[in-house]
Amino acid sequence: MGDLTKNFNKSEFDCNSGCDMPEDVFENVEVHAQNLQTIRDFCNASIKINSGYRCPSYNKSIGGASKSQHMTGNASDIVISGYTPDQVADIVEGLIRIGAIEEGGVGRYNTFTHYDRRGTKSRWDNRT
Repeated sequence: MGDLTKNFNKSEFDCNSGCDMPEDVFENVEVHAQNLQTIRDFCNASIKINSGYRCPSYNKSIGGASKSQHMTGNASDIVISGYTPDQVADIVEGLIRIGAIEEGGVGRYNTFTHYDRRGTKSRWDNRT
């Protein structure tokens, strides 16, 4: 369970608490990593995953949403080298629009962009 794509490794998605990732979550992470690889290829720049999978207890401890997509392995908070979080969100929106990556949530934050594959469109802006 190492490399997921040519640029992403399972360890990048592991819970920040250090707990083990359940197998069903790993299956979602594998698909999510493919979507992130498409974003990376489009931008031709490295992506840092600040937060990938979160176990329920860790998600609660950091004030994550009670039904957070992070707990299913379908979400990540990302930073792309050379791009502002707002530019990243615009790129993700465009790739969703053309069907290159899956529909889901796009959250705009001051220092990162949230992308998830929930299957339905959800957008929010938490910039201050």
